Amino acid sequence: MGRLDNKIALVTGAGAGLGRAIAALFVREGAHVFVADIDGDEASETAAALAGEGGGATALQADVTVQDDVDRALAAIDTAFGRLDVLVNNAGVTRRGDFRHLSDEEWHAVMDVNVTAVVRCSRDALPLLRKAGSASIVNLSSIMERRHIRQLSPYSTSKAAVAGLSRSMAVEYAAYGVRVNYLCPGYVETALTDRVLRNPAIRKALLMQTPMGRFGEPEDIAKAALFLASDDSAYITGSGLTVDGGMSVAL
Repeated sequence: MGRLDNKIALVTGAGAGLGRAIAALFVREGAHVFVADIDGDEASETAAALAGEGGGATALQADVTVQDDVDRALAAIDTAFGRLDVLVNNAGVTRRGDFRHLSDEEWHAVMDVNVTAVVRCSRDALPLLRKAGSASIVNLSSIMERRHIRQLSPYSTSKAAVAGLSRSMAVEYAAYGVRVNYLCPGYVETALTDRVLRNPAIRKALLMQTPMGRFGEPEDIAKAALFLASDDSAYITGSGLTVDGGMSVAL
């Protein structure tokens, strides 16, 4: 018996990295996962790799910043199953740069994916989530929503917005039987962080700030997402779960 047996889940940005790890664990725990990604090939590769496991997977090419793509993805879920038990808003981007030279285009590029898309997906999925009777939304924030470093102001701001949005949504969606929580990962070994973590000096400095002495693996975040998605957290909503090896509380 898996913790998500017979559940229907949608994971955005699931073609690679954290999203792929989350999708894979959900499938192994019995869910049928819709693997959504802007890169259709990566979405298909992920879904194919999960074929025959647990609840199975379906690939969806979808850009979460495009309303028509979100509508099409949700329509596919409605046609296939008529409900949605779990939504994981994982798709995200980052941009590094000095705040003094930040352009409107760079600002919106981050906000559109990291914040507006979370609003769009969560808002438009509500009818399907309500049909599940008891559903869960898991949003991906970051320890950067409260732990700030130079040249990441749009990213940090977007992740703080996701945390606040999740708490507000939790209050509103409770009446519909939908829980809303968020994850705050620390540094995890993915393609998104490779540019930073492959620098030996930076890597050493960050590890010194991490009490557990290691960076996270995608599976660490997937396991936390599973907890918030499953009935194990049935009385938890509006909460943030930090998964960072202790970095955010270290001096």
